[in-house]
Amino acid sequence: MQLPPTHPRDIPNFARDRSLDLTNSLAERARSLDSLQTEAVMQYSAGGKSLKTHEELVVQRPDGLKVEARSAFGVELILAAHNGDLQIFDPSQNRFMTGTASADTLAKYVRIPMMPKDAVNLLLGLAPTGFDLNDPTAKLSEEGTMTVVSYASPDGTTRDLGFEDRNLVMVREAAPGGTTRYRVDYTDYHDIGGVMFPYRVAAEFPESQSRVSFHYRRPIINRQIPSSTFVLTPAPGATETHLGMTIAPSQPDHEG
Repeated sequence: MQLPPTHPRDIPNFARDRSLDLTNSLAERARSLDSLQTEAVMQYSAGGKSLKTHEELVVQRPDGLKVEARSAFGVELILAAHNGDLQIFDPSQNRFMTGTASADTLAKYVRIPMMPKDAVNLLLGLAPTGFDLNDPTAKLSEEGTMTVVSYASPDGTTRDLGFEDRNLVMVREAAPGGTTRYRVDYTDYHDIGGVMFPYRVAAEFPESQSRVSFHYRRPIINRQIPSSTFVLTPAPGATETHLGMTIAPSQPDHEG
């Protein structure tokens, strides 16, 4: 999958105040967003194959994530990630798996090859974690209708934030040398209780030649979510696996 080339046009330095206005607005939005609960249609494509599922998403900053994938036949998979731990339940095989929540495991089961904190921010329409939005060395440019604020890391990695009408519409990260690692686009913004929120999220990962998109249905933001939401319990008789090791099926409790 090849992303289309971009042709940015630099904006003179006197527009520095404009970039601060945009990034300050994004930082304020981040302070006003804590959680998301929504139904969603997820579509994924890679290597000429595609997948479409209906999901129930629960997202809680900084790294709480629960995904319940459904089909016409019922629940296909439940995944929960929190505090670095990962739990997965596969009802079709009555299998319960535990491990470490990582970019690799999220790529396999949620189709987002990112660490949980970054995946949570991606789904909430926020900037990636781990860099200063008000970095004075950030540069401003234009790409089509977007105003783009670009940040360069000492290791040569660059991150771009694209804005339209003060809304974040694009996040992009490039490796040293300019190769795009990922690009996320946000569209279909709606006002939810005074917070502008995107109903459509689409991400491309050129290295794996994959694309994943989410169309949110009736999203609810900032509802208080108990931490127990992100803890799954094995069903009676489930086969438990951890880091490739198989554990005997759990047994229901018996009295007497």
